Amino acid sequence: MIIAIRFWEMSALRGISLMATKRQALRNFPGVTFSKLLGTGRGETFTPRDADPHTWGLLAVFQEESALEIFNDSSLVKSWGSTPHFSADLTPITSQGKWAGFSPFTAEVLPSTEGPVAAITRARIKTSEALRFWRETPPVTESLKSAPGLLGAIGIGEAPIGLQGTFSLWESGAHLRAFAYGSPAHQRAIELTSARNWYSEELFARFRVLRAEGILGGRTISAK
Repeated sequence: MIIAIRFWEMSALRGISLMATKRQALRNFPGVTFSKLLGTGRGETFTPRDADPHTWGLLAVFQEESALEIFNDSSLVKSWGSTPHFSADLTPITSQGKWAGFSPFTAEVLPSTEGPVAAITRARIKTSEALRFWRETPPVTESLKSAPGLLGAIGIGEAPIGLQGTFSLWESGAHLRAFAYGSPAHQRAIELTSARNWYSEELFARFRVLRAEGILGGRTISAK
C-alpha cells in the first residue's frame, strides 16, 4: 500500500473550484482505494481563521506502485498544477480509528525508529463539543511547533469546520512518540478526549516515508 499526499499553491477561487469538481474523478481513478481532497491551514486553532486559502491538496491510497505512477502523470493530477508545492509517498506502520467510516490504511511494515516517519491525525468534532475543543487546542499546537525532530506540519481539513486534522513529518518514530507521549499539552489533550468524548470519529496513523520533497508548514523538506 502506498499513500500519496500532495499540496499545491494556487488562488483561492481555483482551489475551491477543484474541491467542488474533482472529488468524484479522484475517487474513481483506476487503482485508488481511498481518497480525500484537502484544504489546509496553520493547524493552530482548527477554526476557519486558520485556513490557508492558497494551499490545497489531495490524499490518495494505492495498492500498487504502478497505479501511482500512472496517477502522477495523469491529466487529473496536472489539473492542480505542474509541480506540487509538497509531495510525499508513504506506507503505513500503524493506523487506529476511522475516516469517513473506513479504515483506509492497512499496516504493512513493522514499527521502526529508523528514518523519517509521517503522521496523520484526523477527527470529526461533535458540534456540541467544538467550543471546548477549540479552547484546548492552542497549547498542543504550540508544543508541536517546537517539538524536537519535527520536520514540518500542516493543518488539513475536508470542510471549514468540524472535519480537521494534522499532517506532520518527523526525523524518526522515536521523535514522534516522544511528542505524542511526552508532551504535557498533548497528554492533557488525550485525557480530555477520553473524558469529554468530543469526537464522533477519529483516526491516528503513522507511516514510513518513502519519498518527501517540498515545503511543508514553511519548512523545506527532502527526505527518503
